[in-house]
Amino acid sequence: MLKTHMYANRLYPLQISIVIPAFNEERLLAESLACINKSRAAFEHAGFESELIVCDNNSTDRTAEIARAAGATVVFEQVNQIGRARNTGAAAASGEWLLFVDADTKPSAELFAEVVEQIRARKVLAGGCVIRLQGNHRAAAFVTGMWNWVSRKRRLLAGSFIFVETAAFRKIGGFNQEFFAGEELDLANRLHKLARETGREIVILHRHPILTSDRKVRLYTPWELLRFILHAGFRPKAVLRDKAACHAWYDGRR
Repeated sequence: MLKTHMYANRLYPLQISIVIPAFNEERLLAESLACINKSRAAFEHAGFESELIVCDNNSTDRTAEIARAAGATVVFEQVNQIGRARNTGAAAASGEWLLFVDADTKPSAELFAEVVEQIRARKVLAGGCVIRLQGNHRAAAFVTGMWNWVSRKRRLLAGSFIFVETAAFRKIGGFNQEFFAGEELDLANRLHKLARETGREIVILHRHPILTSDRKVRLYTPWELLRFILHAGFRPKAVLRDKAACHAWYDGRR
């Protein structure tokens, strides 16, 4: 017997749309998509339907080809900007919930099952999870640990993994396209306001951290990363709106 979910006063299988922004991701995308497709079994087990959408953000490599081979619906966004790519992918989604996952990130079936639990509880408007970085990088692991602590304390969302009710996402206008980095923090702030207005919650899952690539640590010098963090800390609005300042997301190093 098909499990169903009561949503908006109708009885039907709830659908989750998994949206992945991807710019020149041919090296890591296939493995990430294989992991995501395997983990989607958690949704199927719960009686939920799911769809996989990859937004090709003006790639010049085999990103779109790899995505289609993995069974994803591919949409195209010409303007190279992460928030815009996520919005374009979300615009093509048909699910009642959106699940944003980065192209270099590997969520587990256990994490997806936790998302199911949160959706079924019907108290949550949106959520994220803590991060586990690949590789053995002491300084980066320390920074990641600090972020995880702040994220749980203030319920801030990491862009590598965000789930949000589609109606809420669209109500607040999606990701702010003025930002070239840090757009997930702006989204979290606006979602917190909506959650207070509606009596719902933002949660940060922590039992099953999401595994994400260590490539920024490998491809950029400590000074490059520290300089960006310091500049963003002192002048966040100006730096995060400047594509040149956010070059680590756009200069093509993969």
